[in-house]
Amino acid sequence: QVQLEESGGGLVQAGGSLGLSCAPSGRIRSIKTMGWYRQAPGKQRELVAVITSEGNTNYADSVKGRFTISRDNAKNTVYLQMNSLKPEDTAVYYCNARIIAAATVAYEANYWGQGTQVTVSS
Repeated sequence: QVQLEESGGGLVQAGGSLGLSCAPSGRIRSIKTMGWYRQAPGKQRELVAVITSEGNTNYADSVKGRFTISRDNAKNTVYLQMNSLKPEDTAVYYCNARIIAAATVAYEANYWGQGTQVTVSS
């Protein structure tokens, strides 16, 4: 089955930077929208940023000007560069991708990564 492998994350001081990567694997025909979500303890999962296959992007208001989402279509990989991190950015970050899988009958589904912890200390 299709899997999304996340890398990056870690502990950083406020004002620092981190970069996340997400590389899908499996029987993939094409990938449409890719994005990043995050969930802090006791809070709902929220959209951080999304990017289409054409490169169009959308960001949560809380991260505009600080985070940058990008993708490498040749590698089917999506990235999230996080700058000027704040303690409120602390959360588990999840990669998300809308993928058309290659199977007997092609099908489109929404896939999630395992999540990676981002902790920003004050």
